[in-house]
Amino acid sequence: MSKPVVLIAEELSPATVDALGPDFEIRHCDGADRAALLNAIADVDAILIRSATKVDAEAIAAARRLKVVARAGVGLDNVDVAAATKAGVMVVNAPTSNIVTAAELACGLIISTARNIPQANAALKNGEWKRSKYTGVELSEKTLGVVGLGRIGLLVAQRMAAFGMSVVAYDPYVQPARAAQLGVKLLTLDELLAASDFISVHLPKTPETLGLIGDEALHKVKPSVRIINAARGGIVDEAALLSALKEGRVAGAGLDVYATEPCTDSPLFEFDTVVCTPHLGASTGEAQEKAGISVAKSVRLALAGELVPDAVNVQGGVIAQDVRPGLPLAEKLGRIFTALAGEVAQRLDVEVCGEITQHDVKILELSALKGVFEDVVAETVSYVNAPLFAQERGVEVRLTTSSESPDHRNLITVRGTLTSGEVVSVSGTLAGPKYLQKIVAIGQHTVDLAVADHMAFLRYTDRPGIVGALGRILGEAGINIAGMQVARAEEGGEALVALTVDGTIPAPVLTEIAEEIGATSARGVDLTD
Repeated sequence: MSKPVVLIAEELSPATVDALGPDFEIRHCDGADRAALLNAIADVDAILIRSATKVDAEAIAAARRLKVVARAGVGLDNVDVAAATKAGVMVVNAPTSNIVTAAELACGLIISTARNIPQANAALKNGEWKRSKYTGVELSEKTLGVVGLGRIGLLVAQRMAAFGMSVVAYDPYVQPARAAQLGVKLLTLDELLAASDFISVHLPKTPETLGLIGDEALHKVKPSVRIINAARGGIVDEAALLSALKEGRVAGAGLDVYATEPCTDSPLFEFDTVVCTPHLGASTGEAQEKAGISVAKSVRLALAGELVPDAVNVQGGVIAQDVRPGLPLAEKLGRIFTALAGEVAQRLDVEVCGEITQHDVKILELSALKGVFEDVVAETVSYVNAPLFAQERGVEVRLTTSSESPDHRNLITVRGTLTSGEVVSVSGTLAGPKYLQKIVAIGQHTVDLAVADHMAFLRYTDRPGIVGALGRILGEAGINIAGMQVARAEEGGEALVALTVDGTIPAPVLTEIAEEIGATSARGVDLTD
């Protein structure tokens, strides 16, 4: 059996390949070479990239087998996440790999702009001893304004507080009480601009943050302020910063990122008070190794069919150990539901009951949804695109939970309302230490049937001779019955027979059975891949 193929499109730490292990075929290409990339990506299962490889809609369309795009770093500017999601491709990154490295660089830029270290170094190496020209300012008792108090912003705040700086921050998603616990005072953006001696930006690049520190903002700052951007290019408007420097409204800047990269020629470079580095935020050996190992582990999980905590386009997050065994059961219940319903439901309810609900079980809803569409659409259904299929078809999806489960330790039910108003449901549980998957209810009928690859469910009016007719027709077709459950609400009322068999029941055979017993519903289920 051939190994899954992993394409490494940029230079990564050797530890990355070690972390992947021997279970994959490893290929390499130059991701910056567009033609080479499109050719190499055609038949791979995963691609590992950094920032130079552009995985856009064209590349994703060319990758017929692609299951995961792994970015060995934090930013995803070079990945079309929406196109990947639509194609069912998981996108993962390494969100914590470079937070220390990025924070340390920002601190370095703050210190460098305060003390003119790079400029003085360059002058001295050029034979010039200019002590008075490079007189700087102390950081002690100055105010640092942190724009974005996320993980990196917080690390910068903590480190610069050790220099005796007073730290204020702007972040509308952080509560004042939480900021106070961290020793940081929250301000509005305008208040921060007016109060700060140094402003360090630590925001993601979004339509809302693009140009946030622009012309209007730079008219509200102290003329002695120094602006630091080691986050994403474009958050600080470079044209506005240029004007502010020319007009003396800003004293200096420390820049590691630019609106267009690589950037080797900018009018900002002409200012001796501007310290520039070529996007070194994640460029330490430690960060690269952490990022490579992190995404290698994510690729292993993704190609094994597992959910990945660092997947950016999958709902669910970290999965509790007690929840994991329920994932395949929920998916199979979704597939059984679709077979029983014979159509896409208008509304779908995933109900989870029992001890398991002490954990976050949102992922079970996603797993059931994946199963619901597995046999409905021609495309490959994944944890990534299952919600899109529901949205496109106008299916209202709802998760409900209850700690109460009188008959079973844990119970998962997939219930859907069809266009006719009919309600179809199937319930299952995991039994024993080996987590045996069992169906325990079909609608109002109680059953006790192990989930199998091949099953059939028939509804009919209760009367003698049905079991014999079933056995005869299946026997004549050479299909062996592995298990059978018969349930009825009352004598002579609606009855249900649930079968597990050793092979797929052909449609003509199922039709013959339905006609023979006068079934109101006859559905076969094949859970083989």
